[in-house]
This record gives sequence, structure tokens and C-alpha cells, in this order.
Amino acid sequence: MKHKAGFVNILGNPNVGKSTLMNALVGEKLSIITPKAQTTRHRIMGMVNGDDFQIIYSDLPGILDPNYKLQEKMLGFIETALADADIFLFVVEVGEKKMNERIIKRINESGIAVIVVINKIDLSDQETVQGKIEFWSGVFKDCEVIPVSALHKFNTEKVIQLITDKLPENPPYYPKDELTDKTMRFFISEIIREKILIHFKQEVPYSVEVVIESYKESEKIIKIGGILYVSRESQRMIIIGKGGSAIKRVGTEARRDIEEFVGKQVYLDLSVKVSKDWRENEQQLKRFGYNA
Repeated sequence: MKHKAGFVNILGNPNVGKSTLMNALVGEKLSIITPKAQTTRHRIMGMVNGDDFQIIYSDLPGILDPNYKLQEKMLGFIETALADADIFLFVVEVGEKKMNERIIKRINESGIAVIVVINKIDLSDQETVQGKIEFWSGVFKDCEVIPVSALHKFNTEKVIQLITDKLPENPPYYPKDELTDKTMRFFISEIIREKILIHFKQEVPYSVEVVIESYKESEKIIKIGGILYVSRESQRMIIIGKGGSAIKRVGTEARRDIEEFVGKQVYLDLSVKVSKDWRENEQQLKRFGYNA
């Protein structure tokens, strides 16, 4: 029996549902999801294995024009994904009008298979969706266009079947029992950051980076220490809140999700520190894992 394996890289504008689609395709919540744009900062891989195939999905930051060094690093993950894909999943939403012509040109010139996923069709009507199918069929060369609702897992099985059909013949790239390339500490930091994105407004959540400083596991409990880095002292005070109320709420909600994720009781200790203008600091960005 011949074995198929390949990298399926998920591209698209911010907030079109790439992370929701990734989680639906993998069958696990690997990427955090919030209504805010730029929720995903890293390239997050999720692997689906069968006896004769291995699909390596990559959830990526949204395509944007960078305004500071952190966003330049995020764009770097996209550049890497443009180079190593075996299949592109290009995700759009029904009402989307803006296109990055440079990225589309790169994809068209690559000769790599493209599947356009029109997401959030549950928020539209059949006539509009049909018009979008015809439009996107003309944007990419020889692409397949599939309307889906990633949130409700509508038509996601069709996406999986099409990917499996298009996978090239290769041995597995990763051990078959692996689900992702990221560490437990990474996912815990993302769970905490998700709560920050949900509960804080304007620029504050985008100025926060979460670092897990300690992770000590015993038979009954996991003790986790995390630091929330912000750019300015005023942001630190907002994250802490009056009498520590804001950071306590974040910690309580994050702890519940972490316990569900790890399947064990968790003690979570969070503190907030200022790393002045860290989003523009090359050394700090490397420390935080933005090495693209």
C-alpha cells in the first residue's frame, strides 16, 4: 500500500475562520479562537494520521500589511508556509472583498494545488454563495472551491476527502502518534492569551505576550507559573485591574480550560511585567519564539 503525506497550509485574511477550520479538520482544539483579528500569531501544526496517509495542517497568522516588528515576524511564518506547502487551503468568507494580490500571484505561480474554502456560509444565502464560488474559481488557476461552515462542521468532510485525494506520495514526516509540533507550555500560554483577547479591548490584548516560566507536575496536581508581558505600565495596571480583579478572572477562566486540556488539577500563578515596546524589540521577539 502506497503512503501519502504532505503539508496543507491554511492561508487567508485575518478573522475569516482559519483557526476554526483547522480545529474542525484536526478534530482537536489546537488553535485559540476569538472574534478579534490577529488572534493567531504563530504557525501551529496539527497532524491527522491514517494507516496510509499523514496530513500536516498549518494554521497561520492572517495576511496583513505589517505595522511593527511583531507583525513582520508573523508575516515571516506565512512566507515559510508559501515555500513548503503541498496543498494550499485558502480561506475566505462570503462577504470578503479585499485580496492580497502579491500572495495570490505567488500561489498561482507556485503550481501547487489550491482549495478555496468559502467559510461562514451559514451567514449567507445560496445565491450569494454561488456567485462567490464563480468569483473565486476565476482568481486561482485550476482550483477547487468548497463552501463550508467550519463552526458547524458543514462540508468539512468534503474538504478532508479532497485533501486526501490530492496528497502526494511520501513517507510520514512525523511519528504517527504525534498530534502537533508545539509543546504543552505553548498551548497553556495560548489558553491564557485567549482569555486576554476575550476580556480586554483596543490595543491592550495585542500588547500582551504570555510566557510559561514554570511547569511542575506531580501525581495529583500541576503547578504552573506564567508571566504576562506588556509594553507599558498603564497596560500592566489594566491587566491587573482594581484589587487584582481582572487578572484573577483571567486566571480562573484559564485554569478551568487548562485542567480540561491536561486532564488534571491545576494551580495557576500569573504575574504581569513590563517589557517596554517588546513588539519592536528584536531580542525580545526571538525570546518569545518569533524566529521567522
